[in-house]
Amino acid sequence: MKHVRHFTPSLFLSLVHICLVQANYAPYFFDNGARSTNGNMALLSLSEDTPVGTHVYTLNGTDPEGDPVTYDLTYEAGSRRYFSVDRNLGNVTLIEELDREKEDEIEVIVSISDGLSTVSEKVRILVMDANDESPEFINTPYIVEVPENTPSSSSIFKIEAIDKDTGSGGSITYFLQNIHANKFTIDRHSGVLRIKPGVTLDYEKSRTHFVVVVAKDGGGKLRGDNKVFSATTTVTINVEDVQDTPPMFIGTPYYGYVYEDTLAGSEVLTVVALDGDRGKPNSIHYCIVNGSEGSFEISNTTGAISVIKSPNQLKKEVYELKVKASEVSQEGDTSEHTFAMVTIRVVDLNNHPPTFYGENGPQNRFELTMYEHPPEGEILRGLKITVNDSDQGANAKFNLRLVGPGGIFRVVPQTVLNEAQVTIIVENSAAIDYESFKVLTFKLLAIEVNTPEKFSSTADVVIRLLDTNDNVPKFSSDYYIARIPENSPGGSNVVAVTATDPDSGLWGEIKYSIYGTGADLFLIHPSTGIIYTQPWAVLDAEVNSKYNFYVKAEDTDGKYSLAEVFITVLDVNDHSPEFNENIQEKTMIIGSPVKIEAIDQDAEEPNNIVDYSIMQADPANVFDIDQSTGEIKLKSYIRSLDIIHNITNNKDCIWSLVVQAKDRGSPSFSTTAVLKIDITEETLHKGPMAAFLMQTKDNPMKALGVLAGVMGIMVLITIMISTAMFWRNKRSNKVMPVRRIIKKRQMPPSRTVRMEWLKFKRPSNAAEKFVVEEDVKSLHNENSNNNVQVVPVPPAAPLPPPPPALAPRGDAPGWRVPTVSGSLTPKHIIKPPKKKGHGSTHNALVSELKMRFEKRNAAFGEPHV
Repeated sequence: MKHVRHFTPSLFLSLVHICLVQANYAPYFFDNGARSTNGNMALLSLSEDTPVGTHVYTLNGTDPEGDPVTYDLTYEAGSRRYFSVDRNLGNVTLIEELDREKEDEIEVIVSISDGLSTVSEKVRILVMDANDESPEFINTPYIVEVPENTPSSSSIFKIEAIDKDTGSGGSITYFLQNIHANKFTIDRHSGVLRIKPGVTLDYEKSRTHFVVVVAKDGGGKLRGDNKVFSATTTVTINVEDVQDTPPMFIGTPYYGYVYEDTLAGSEVLTVVALDGDRGKPNSIHYCIVNGSEGSFEISNTTGAISVIKSPNQLKKEVYELKVKASEVSQEGDTSEHTFAMVTIRVVDLNNHPPTFYGENGPQNRFELTMYEHPPEGEILRGLKITVNDSDQGANAKFNLRLVGPGGIFRVVPQTVLNEAQVTIIVENSAAIDYESFKVLTFKLLAIEVNTPEKFSSTADVVIRLLDTNDNVPKFSSDYYIARIPENSPGGSNVVAVTATDPDSGLWGEIKYSIYGTGADLFLIHPSTGIIYTQPWAVLDAEVNSKYNFYVKAEDTDGKYSLAEVFITVLDVNDHSPEFNENIQEKTMIIGSPVKIEAIDQDAEEPNNIVDYSIMQADPANVFDIDQSTGEIKLKSYIRSLDIIHNITNNKDCIWSLVVQAKDRGSPSFSTTAVLKIDITEETLHKGPMAAFLMQTKDNPMKALGVLAGVMGIMVLITIMISTAMFWRNKRSNKVMPVRRIIKKRQMPPSRTVRMEWLKFKRPSNAAEKFVVEEDVKSLHNENSNNNVQVVPVPPAAPLPPPPPALAPRGDAPGWRVPTVSGSLTPKHIIKPPKKKGHGSTHNALVSELKMRFEKRNAAFGEPHV
C-alpha cells in the first residue's frame, strides 16, 4: 500500500496534462463559396488586367478555443509570388501583374495558425482573360506569284493571323486598305485573298501590286474600357508574264536616206521590234512585205535594211517599205506579228557651199563709195553681188544676213534657193554718218538652213563714206560767265568761247561774231573766239557792272548756233570816302551823340564800307566814335558841363576834332575832315520843341520866319473858333459861360501828348525847321486878357515850354534854350504858371535866342545851311 501511495501524485499530473492537450482544437478557414470575397480563396478568379496593389481577397477563419489567428501565403519553389497578405487582418493584395497568356492558373498555399496549430490548404486561382493582345500575322512576309492570265475572282493566297486572347477578343476579321484602289478582295473570316470580279492582271501594265491587309479582333474589356486591337501587313503580288501580247516596233517613225555617193549593199537604217511580253519574250523575225521594188532588203534577225542598187539606178526619190515583225515561239512557230512603215528618201549629197560672185566671177570682197546720210530705202546700186549653191533640193537652201553694225542696212532676199541677186537697202540714214564712221565694214554671210553640215561662206562689204555739211557748229556751253576788273585797260581779254563743227574741210571752219545791246564795249576774234574789250573801252563798275550779249558761231554755209555771254565788271577800290564838307559844325547835348557821314562811291563791298575814327582831339580822351555808324559821343564819365569845365578852360565848349573815314578796300583809301562840336547841356524837356530849337539854332532867321507863320495860323484858328462859338450862342439865344470850357484845363495836360502831331523826321528844308516855334507863340493868351477863366487854346495848338524859374532849386538845373532837337518834356514837374508871367517868358525866350545866334555868328562866321 505504501508503494501505491508514492506514485499517486505523478500519475495525477499526467492525466491532467493529457486531458488539457486533447482539449486544444486546430483553427480552420471559413468556406464561403466561389463568389465570396473572404474565406480560404477557394475558387477565386481574377481578371488579368487587375491593377497591381489591388485588395483582391480577405482570408478569414477562426479558432475553436477563440484564440487569435494569423494568416500566411506560401508558394511552391520556383513559382512567382503574385500576392501578399496582412498576417493579422488576412487582407490579400496583388503585387505582380497578371498575364493569362503566360499563366492562366496560380497555385497558392494559404495557412491559418492560432500559435499552436497551423492549418494549410492549396488553392488554385483562375486568371480570367482581358482583351490585351493584338492580332499577329504568321508566316510573314507574304509574297505571291500570280500569272497575268489568272481568271477574275480566283483565290490567290490565304492570310492567317492569330490573337492569344479568348472569346471575342481572340476572334479575327480581315479587310483591305484602299479597297477601291486595288484589284483584290479578301474574305473577312477566312483571310482568303482573291482577284476582284471583272478584273484581270496585266504584266505589261503593272508587274507588282502591294496590298495592305488589316486583321482586327472582336474587341473586349480592358481595365474597364472596351478595346479593339488590329495589325497590318503588306502582301506583295508579283504578276507573272504569259505570252499574250504581240510584238511592238520602237523608235517609229522610221526614215532613211540614200545619198548620191552611197555604195550598193550599204546599210540605210535598222528597225527594232520587241515582244510585248517582256517577262519571257520570244525572238523576232523581220521581213519586207512590199514597197522595195527590188532595191532594198532586210535582215530577218537584226532588222537592218540595206540598199542593193547604186543610187543612180534608183528610179524614185522616195520609197515606202512595209516591214513585218513576227514572234517565234520556242517550238519555232510564228503567231503574233505587227507592221511598220519605213520611208527611204534618195537625196543629193550636200557637197557644195554657197558662193558669192561678182561681175567677173567668184568674189569675197565688195567695195562702194557713197555720200553720208543717203535716203532711207535707197538701194546700194554700186554693189553687184550674186550668190549661188550648186547642190539640189534642201541642200541648196540657205539664209543671207549682214554681220556688223546693226540696223543700218538690210539684205534682200533673206532666204535663197539655189541662186539669187543680192540687194542691200538703206534702213537707218542717220547712222550712216561720216563723222562717226569713215568706213563701214560688213560681213555678208550665207549659211545653209536644213543641212547637217551647215555649209556657209562670207564676203566683205566695205562702204567708204564721203562728207557733207550736215552739222551745225556747237558751242561747248550754252552760256559763258566771265569777270573782269573795272580798271582793266582797253583790249583786255575777257573770255574765250569755243565751238566745234565735226564736218571736214571748209564746212568745219567756224567764224565767231557777237551782237546784242551789251556788246558795244567788246570785240571777238573771228577765228579764235577770244572776247576782249574795245581799245577805247573804259569799264566802271559804279556805272554798269553787268553786260550780257550773244556770241554766234557760223560755218561757211551759214549754219550757226548761239551762246549767251554774261560779263561781270569787278569793282576796284578806286574811290575814297567823301564827307559832305571838309569842315563840319555840330552841336552836341550831353548824353546825346552827333553823327558824321562819309560816302564811298565804289560799287561793291568791302570797297564801299566806311570805318570812322578820331585822328586828333584836344584835349584827348573826351570823345568816342562808333567805327561803323560814325556816331560821336562823350566819354561815359562826362555827364555835365561842369566836368567839361574841369577838363578845359574853354568856356564856350566848342572843340575841333580831326575825324577820318577809311574804306575797307585793298588798297584802302581814307579822307579826313575837321569837325567843330559845340557842347551844351540839355535844359528843356526832351521832346519835339527841343529838337526843333536845336535844329534851327544855327539859322535864327529861319526860326523867326516859321514862328511868325505859326502865330498867324494860331490867330486864324482862334478867330474861327470865336466865330463858331458866336454863332452857336446866337442860335441858342444863350451865352455859354466861359468857365464851363475852362474846367477842362484844371489838370495840366501832358505836353508830350499835346505835341505828338509835331514829331517829325529831321527837317529837310529851312521852312520846316521852325514849325515848333508855335510853342513860343502859344505863350500868349488868345483872348488878350488876364482873367483865369479864359477860352482854352484849340486842341491842335501846342503848349509853350515852361518859363524859367526865378529861384531854381539846387538839385535841378535852370531852364535854358536848347540847341538841338529833343523831347520837350521836363525831367521834373513844374506847376502851370499863372497868366501874369506869359508875356515876360515869351520876351525872355526870344531875346536869349537872338543873343546866342549873334554870339555864334561872331565866333565862327556865318553858318552853312
